[in-house]
Amino acid sequence: MGTPDFAVPSLRALVEEGYDVVGVVTQPDRPKGRKRELTPPPVKVAAQQFGIPVYQPEKLRDPAALEEVLSLEPDLIVTAAYGQILPERILQAPRHGCINVHASLLPKYRGGAPIHWALINGEKETGVTIMYMVKALDAGDMIAKRAIPVTPEDHVGTMHDKLSRLGADLLKEILPALLRGQVEAEPQEESEATFAPNIKREDERIDWNRSAEALACQVRGLCPWPVAFTTWKGKPFKIWWAIATDERADAAPGTVTKLDEQGIVVATGEGSLILKEVQPAGKKRMPVSEFVRGRQMEAGERLGDA
Repeated sequence: MGTPDFAVPSLRALVEEGYDVVGVVTQPDRPKGRKRELTPPPVKVAAQQFGIPVYQPEKLRDPAALEEVLSLEPDLIVTAAYGQILPERILQAPRHGCINVHASLLPKYRGGAPIHWALINGEKETGVTIMYMVKALDAGDMIAKRAIPVTPEDHVGTMHDKLSRLGADLLKEILPALLRGQVEAEPQEESEATFAPNIKREDERIDWNRSAEALACQVRGLCPWPVAFTTWKGKPFKIWWAIATDERADAAPGTVTKLDEQGIVVATGEGSLILKEVQPAGKKRMPVSEFVRGRQMEAGERLGDA
């Protein structure tokens, strides 16, 4: 059970290791892009390439969908970013249980956007956890964890790819022992649990009163989707990449203090943020060197005043 690109390496690992994948459950095809063309989820595309039957219930708890999945009589259910809560009957059905490949070091960052929030919060490492599934959100006993460092160049896109591969590798490692009943799962420490809810529009908006370091983390944690933004001349102004400096500016937060082909320097609540890649409203994503050649923006202007 999985839906986005993150889940594809785990599916591929199961097939390549010779496990009998009797079915793939994923979300329905959805309209995508400007033309709103009906597009299959990446896991469906991969499953069809492997010749695996695909099931796409709108709601897994609907009786017909529930019975269809249970009729497969799975010995084990593996999920990775499926996107729906599993009903109790499904959780209880497989004799080896239901396990989930989750993109954080649990109990930190339970929820739908663990990669985003780990980067937004400036974590120095993150990782994957494989755990048994229970009714509560990402709260099951942990079977295995694997950590990796977060580098200064990482963003959501790079960490997504690293963690999806890491999760698939860890899945391959633990499955033989799990199927022999030889894993010892560890309960999560509830007092250490944190949550990573899906990103909302307000999470994308830059608050220039925050520190430059925090804002740089926010930009990284929203790149390449959904992308941090501020406003310029009352219109959205996306910031794809930026770096923090502790250079103090004698200007109100959000004020452009300097701009050249090396970057747009903006005063913040603490230090300055140097914008490196931007996207004005109605324009394409571009490096600052391309943006400033038009000299559309001047030092002294204020960003964030809608």
